[in-house]
Amino acid sequence: MPAHPKTTDAQIVKAARRLVEREGRDGFSMNDVAEAVGIRAPSLYGRFKDRASLLGAIELHLCAELTRKLSKLMIDDDPEATLTGQAKAIRRFAKSNPNGYSLLFDIRSVPTEEGTLARAAAVAPLLPSLAALAGKDDAFAAARVLVPFVNGFIAMENANAFRLGGGLDAAFENGVSVILRGVTRSS
Repeated sequence: MPAHPKTTDAQIVKAARRLVEREGRDGFSMNDVAEAVGIRAPSLYGRFKDRASLLGAIELHLCAELTRKLSKLMIDDDPEATLTGQAKAIRRFAKSNPNGYSLLFDIRSVPTEEGTLARAAAVAPLLPSLAALAGKDDAFAAARVLVPFVNGFIAMENANAFRLGGGLDAAFENGVSVILRGVTRSS
């Protein structure tokens, strides 16, 4: 009879995610993850073939959490309020998980079909409101304007690149508002 595992894949991913947040993408080893969950490294490699696959699992975990948060913020009959709330939620998520959030956009990440689907799922809660503003045919194009603004703002904020003063919260909300006005279809 096989021995019961001492830990689950979910526990391993959660421990690795905590290490990402504390140490950054490159600041920990597979041995550190194994130690954090109380197993030996060879057992960890039995679950995740390498560090890249573990980082991929962390990305999936992050995308799922972000998807859940954004899906809860659907305000009936007010697409602008919904999108503004969702943009703020993305920013809060990134502030709470700065290293994890940056992992989602790290060019060193190995693209997988599962990761691509998880990223699409994370953006999906934005699409109904964008369709209401921009039209069904232009919703995805509108997402390709809003999401890079939000991500770029967050990246600059997390890097402490806004050094000229002024209120960042107001600037963020103004940027989202300008984009939403810009993608609103003409009557």
